[in-house]
Amino acid sequence: MTGDAIVVGGGVIGLTTAVALAGRGLRVRVWTRDAPGDTTSAVAGALWWPYRIEPAERVGSWALASLRVYERLAADPGATGVRMVAGVHADTDLGSLGAWAGEVPGMRQLPSGGLAAELPLVDMPVHLAWLRSRLEAAGGVVERRTVSSLAEAAAPVVVNCTGLGARDLVPDPGVRPVRGQLVLVENPGVEEWYTATDSSAAATYFFPQPGRLVLGGTAEEDDWRTGPDAGTAAAIVARCARIRPEIGGARVLGHRVGLRPVRRGGVRLAAEPSPGGRGVLVHNYGHGGAGVTVAWGCAEEVAGVVAG
Repeated sequence: MTGDAIVVGGGVIGLTTAVALAGRGLRVRVWTRDAPGDTTSAVAGALWWPYRIEPAERVGSWALASLRVYERLAADPGATGVRMVAGVHADTDLGSLGAWAGEVPGMRQLPSGGLAAELPLVDMPVHLAWLRSRLEAAGGVVERRTVSSLAEAAAPVVVNCTGLGARDLVPDPGVRPVRGQLVLVENPGVEEWYTATDSSAAATYFFPQPGRLVLGGTAEEDDWRTGPDAGTAAAIVARCARIRPEIGGARVLGHRVGLRPVRRGGVRLAAEPSPGGRGVLVHNYGHGGAGVTVAWGCAEEVAGVVAG
């Protein structure tokens, strides 16, 4: 494969897709409104797990393909931001998951309930910087640019990885935000991750990242607020402290809010003629709360669609 490609969107989906295309020989430009470190992807707690993503019949293969990549990247965590970390999904039954779960090495049901596993945990600011450097090493570039129409991207291959932005850009009214709020605290000695779902709008989880412990979280549908709420933050800390009391006294380092791009009908990964018929437009958006989990699987499928 040779030629030019424009990937619109500079989050984890866009950058990973760009790296996959560059690896197939395309000259890739990424157009992004925000610097990669300022995207929703940079906010993510980023534990590998198919969370709030559809369609179920496709997610498993995308997630497993991504898992294999992250397992390799974990050999150099300082550069890639990827580590394999042990933890517990407290309220999950192995039998309730899809066939993909049987292919996750070492995942097991606990006698007391829940699942134990060693899974990729990704330090997103580091990982996004690594993706960008890998793209640039392959001859690609990242350009800050606000796009008001996909017709602006005049190239033989255009890939739409705009996440929540696809709601207006495509337009696709089936795309909507699910707000997630996090609290960052000094890590009081927590070495394993933990998750539990409390309700449809709230969860309890903590992820040990380098230099911080990430506490969560929320899943507030159709909520466009990007600023942190003090009451929500206090509730998050309190929920996590019920599991690990030492978290209650940890010094708060900051607050983060991200809007997960959920889509009615699930991920849209499909090709159509580009505006004006100059080439192919591939849509790759709507990954909900699992963009990191499926990024590499989706990126390789996009590359295969383009090659075909």
